[in-house]
Amino acid sequence: MLYFCIVGTRDNPIYELELPTTTSAPPTAAAKEAEHNHLSQFIVHSALDIVEESMWATNQMYLKVVDRFNEHHVSAYVTPSGAKFMLVHDAVGGDVRSFFVDVHELYVKVLLNPFSEINGPINSQLFDVKVRGIARKHL
Repeated sequence: MLYFCIVGTRDNPIYELELPTTTSAPPTAAAKEAEHNHLSQFIVHSALDIVEESMWATNQMYLKVVDRFNEHHVSAYVTPSGAKFMLVHDAVGGDVRSFFVDVHELYVKVLLNPFSEINGPINSQLFDVKVRGIARKHL
């Protein structure tokens, strides 16, 4: 399971994406998937305090793995504007830093749109498709 969330400067979720790690899911997985979604949101919310502390202790934007919950790892990336990219993943494998850098580039392009708001939700289907492609490429 991969769960990616962009959290705004007011700690509001701007964008959420959940990707299954396996291609074939059993038919009873619908209830577990809903439970995992809420669990992932809880994990990200609880890791926000750690990210807030860590971002002032370093000048790096990529904070690596900031928290662990059972078998889930939480990686974080903080933009210069204060938006936080949070990724809940099962293992440390994959190029998480490159994923965050590529998504940050997409995020900046979204913010360059004069009709978008800084802490407004991102509802663009093109943004969603590109983030999914970046996740397949790096994770």
